[in-house]
Amino acid sequence: TDKVHQTPAAILKGPEDNVNLTCSHTVSNYNMILWYQQSAQNTALKLIGYVWNTSPTVEDSVKGRFDVSGDAAANKMAYLHFPKVTEAEDSAVYFCAASEAQCFTIPSLLYKNPL
Repeated sequence: TDKVHQTPAAILKGPEDNVNLTCSHTVSNYNMILWYQQSAQNTALKLIGYVWNTSPTVEDSVKGRFDVSGDAAANKMAYLHFPKVTEAEDSAVYFCAASEAQCFTIPSLLYKNPL
């Protein structure tokens, strides 16, 4: 069975159209959904952004062009939205992935040691 599902499976949009993609998962302990882009010009997967629990992050290189939102833990869903198809690179394959992620800080790094 699919544990990660993306909709729509295929979409055709023109210049200036807006795009909305949805990603969902069925794994109880997964709390992060990531969005990637693979364009014809650059076949490497490029991270667009992710939702950790309910906290969205968009990569600096695409801020203002893409938005991510959702709740990766409780609702197990995230959304990728771009208001306008504006660049040739926007014509691409988009992937979502889900995982378990933990964020923590190391207390010793929070303080500057006196000399």
